[in-house]
Amino acid sequence: MLQISEKGYLLPASPIRRLIPLANKAKARGVKVYHLNMGQPDIDSPIEAVEAMHKLKLSIIEYSPSDGNKSLKTKMVQYYRKRGVNISEDNILITDGGSEAILFTFLATLNPGDEVIVPEPYYANYAAFATITGAVIKTVTATIETNFALPAAEEIEKIISPKTKGLILNNPNNPTGYLYSKEEVETLARVAKKHHLYLYADEVYREYCFDGSVHFSALELPDMDENVVAFDSLSKTFSECGLRIGAIITRNTELLKICMKFCMSRLAPPALGQIAGEASYDTSADYFIQCRKKYTERRNFTMKALNEMPGVFCPTPKGAFYAIVKLPVDDSDKFAQWLLNDFQHEGETVMVAPANGFYATPGLGTQEVRIAYVLKISELRRALELLAIALKEYPGKVG
Repeated sequence: MLQISEKGYLLPASPIRRLIPLANKAKARGVKVYHLNMGQPDIDSPIEAVEAMHKLKLSIIEYSPSDGNKSLKTKMVQYYRKRGVNISEDNILITDGGSEAILFTFLATLNPGDEVIVPEPYYANYAAFATITGAVIKTVTATIETNFALPAAEEIEKIISPKTKGLILNNPNNPTGYLYSKEEVETLARVAKKHHLYLYADEVYREYCFDGSVHFSALELPDMDENVVAFDSLSKTFSECGLRIGAIITRNTELLKICMKFCMSRLAPPALGQIAGEASYDTSADYFIQCRKKYTERRNFTMKALNEMPGVFCPTPKGAFYAIVKLPVDDSDKFAQWLLNDFQHEGETVMVAPANGFYATPGLGTQEVRIAYVLKISELRRALELLAIALKEYPGKVG
């Protein structure tokens, strides 16, 4: 057998996608699968983006600049300034989605063996990007009982070592839907400043805060220009997951120069995606108002349905469109597989993401799943009906 790299074996499989082969087999058997596992919104992208694609009359689709089209960056600057964040085009690098933004920043700031600290549960791909870099994820645990609030600064500082190079702030949070307050963001900033750390601010869900809550961006922090690097993505902002347009945003000029080397090495971000993305910024504020209204309705429906199920507990998220749910099951991984392999009701089943893949600490998340309330209410209703039936029939039910 030819050699496979150690890094390839170490790379963790996605808890969101690794059960898709089982879902495909269920579909091949004629079973309809309701996907609560993946954050793929069914809300329309802005009409401005669709029309921009329809109007294209290109005779050749050229490379864009490695750092992205200036016209797109200008639109992003205008957007951020409306939100009270003062940046310039020189502070932005356009990337192939938010994932590339995170990966390039890790590659630019971390050496093999370096550590980054993140509250768990966390977006699982952080571990994948750290593995690619050769870095190590260290965690402080946020609990479902406290609605996944930020652990105390003392808990974070306990695990800071000479190898620690950064803190990750995902706000609003995927997978929990927790919205960090201004005070919590400032707490992380003080820790980062005190220990000379980067503050990696993943803010791709910033438009989707509920109940009148307001997102406070790490880019608004004073005296943190060298520390803060933010990640953006049109995938979630405009329901454009397939465009693959993201961004690195920082006022740290040296970091931008190094990240630019990685941008040049992959040549250019998607040309067509940038055209559609630029047009998206012409959409009206009403687009976000309507999106938030839909997500709020879906969240409220989902929370009510879940918490009415015997033995189920789910705190109400304040942002994004995810929730971590505690179930009365022995093992959420086995349960998720059972849903796809063995369960069906009237020819239908539901798919969830086991939450153990969002934790680094062994044993955590074994009774939790992440769900994404990105479906229409009618489909959410049926998916949650199926989940309730499945919980009654699951042979590994506890409690």
